[in-house]
Amino acid sequence: MVIAETAHITVKKALRVLGFGMRRLQQAPVDEHGRIDPTRLPELDDRTVLILQAGEVNTGEFDRFAELVPRARAAGAWVHVDGAFGLWARASSSAGLAEGVELADSWTTDGHKWLNTPYDSAMAICRDGDALAAAMNSDAAYAMASKDSQKNLTLEFSRRARGVAIWAALANLGRDGLRAMIDRHIRQAGQLADALRNGGYQVLNRVRLNQVLVRADSDEQTMAILKAAQDSGDVWFGSTVWQGRPAFRLSVSSWRTTDADIDVLIALLLRLKNP
Repeated sequence: MVIAETAHITVKKALRVLGFGMRRLQQAPVDEHGRIDPTRLPELDDRTVLILQAGEVNTGEFDRFAELVPRARAAGAWVHVDGAFGLWARASSSAGLAEGVELADSWTTDGHKWLNTPYDSAMAICRDGDALAAAMNSDAAYAMASKDSQKNLTLEFSRRARGVAIWAALANLGRDGLRAMIDRHIRQAGQLADALRNGGYQVLNRVRLNQVLVRADSDEQTMAILKAAQDSGDVWFGSTVWQGRPAFRLSVSSWRTTDADIDVLIALLLRLKNP
């Protein structure tokens, strides 16, 4: 297993549950944006699973799929893409951010982020449907079903219809509505980053997607501003750690977020930094 140093914790948890263990993982070094550095990619072979990212959780960055996936394919490796946020970029005007992502073997993405569906809504997509059905098959002599039935595609033998909420969100938005919402959030994130940078904050990422990674002048001030903002009752965002130091992570993804909301957040953060 080869994963990025910045791989999401759920990827590590899934690999632990599958029995690989942390000592079987190779962590690929990343660049300053949190992307796997192709020049330092560990050696791959036909027993390797390479896990790439579309929308790194802090920076929103995308691995270089067009370069990395063909290298992995040439070695016979399987390529999986963790695309909780970033896979949705393909439905927006920023689709170029995910260039080459379609070359992978499997992908995962969430509904609870950009679609604002319940938290346990997610999707796994596999290029080889027969391989997925064979791995997940739950047929018994008394309970047979087609290979594409729900019980033969997921870990659970039975489950509630989680896909209904995702279907409803997509049906309501439509292709154009989904594109407009994602485009709006990406634009708002850029507006937010520009205002905070001009107001004296350190914006730590390039803000290519909807994530804005921010620090104040010191770690103490960063955490004090975070707490004051959360206590204000006007906004909420969480803390994170980037390159060993605290930061806060502004993630623009709610369908309710308007330009006026972004203005409120900007005004609050500028006031907290320069009281």
